[in-house]
Amino acid sequence: MSPTFSTELIRRALTVCLLAALVATGHAQRLQNEETIRINTNLVTVPVIVTDRNGRRVTGLTKDDFLLSEDGRPVAIDYFAPGSERVALVFALDASGSVRDIIEHQREAALAILGRFRVSRVAVVRFRDRPEVALPLTDEVARARAEFRFPALPNQRTAIFDGATAAVRLFGAKVNPEERRIVILISDGLDNASRLSAEEAIAEANARQVSIYVIHLPLYVPRDGHLAPRPPSKGFRQLAERTGGRYFLVGNSRTALDPRAELDLSPVFRAIADDLASQYVLGYYAEERSAGGRFHRLEVRLRRARALRARALREGYTSRTPDGN
Repeated sequence: MSPTFSTELIRRALTVCLLAALVATGHAQRLQNEETIRINTNLVTVPVIVTDRNGRRVTGLTKDDFLLSEDGRPVAIDYFAPGSERVALVFALDASGSVRDIIEHQREAALAILGRFRVSRVAVVRFRDRPEVALPLTDEVARARAEFRFPALPNQRTAIFDGATAAVRLFGAKVNPEERRIVILISDGLDNASRLSAEEAIAEANARQVSIYVIHLPLYVPRDGHLAPRPPSKGFRQLAERTGGRYFLVGNSRTALDPRAELDLSPVFRAIADDLASQYVLGYYAEERSAGGRFHRLEVRLRRARALRARALREGYTSRTPDGN
């Protein structure tokens, strides 16, 4: 091999190595940038209601009216939205016994809530002894209508907390701040089959920034000479109260005694729609932490003293570990 040819081969080899190094450096830089973007988009959203001294909802406030803190430390409000115009909605339906009949009859009332908002996605979960995803999250909202009609199997065990968790998990971990995540859970409140606890369901909801609205259709039992609603399973009501939703008790002893009585859930669904429309949504970027699994408490106050009260509808959230758990 001639010296000239050998020198040319060496030059080309050096050039290839240099290009490879540059490509690797650029790839590493892109990975670093992607990781930086991933870390810096840890947005936490907080639904808030403001009431006056008479308990009436107050609208018309701006971002500058609010102060937000995490674990007692003030944080900058990076996102603000008055009301909820865009909603992703999951119906979690108790498919056991007579509750199924009520749900089917109330289908149109339930779906009417879809017309109040720009519903981006909808899904339906049904649960007996275990949850079943009848309709995964889809932007084809009309498909939800058919999933309110399903056969009832009497005397089935009921896994309410498993059903609530399955509904929450449909949303995934990535949050779009412009979209409110809502679960509407309809049940008699008696859980006798769940593998997961109410606390686990609540933690999942808060981690994924999902609010649960609970519609309780109770069973009535004799007590002290009259009919009284049977107490729900421990944690059932807290599914709503600790995730930023609301709890509704529907029916009374008269309707429980009358087999021909028809419950009208329309006012409940209107109340849910009004509730979402009158909320404010605040958001901030939480710092990435080395240790996950820690609970962080949220607090909202109004900047100027006035006869109004602001209340965060999420009590807090549990930070995730670097691997996303």
